Amino acid sequence: MNPALQLAQLILAIILIAAVLIQVRNSGMGSALGGSDSSFFSARRGIDRVTFNFTIFISVLFFVVSALAALLQ
Repeated sequence: MNPALQLAQLILAIILIAAVLIQVRNSGMGSALGGSDSSFFSARRGIDRVTFNFTIFISVLFFVVSALAALLQ
């Protein structure tokens, strides 16, 4: 496998793990452990929306790099 793709995959994996952990930390401990903070739906706003969209972007990028690495192998 290409060393540049391996490095990109490693860096993206670390960033993705951090992004998911930041999202869990932003939510209440009740929802982090499977409970519910409230009984109604609330839209993501501010930093929650930014971290959510950033996590999606990084996960798609990780998938693309992983698929590219698999195709080039």
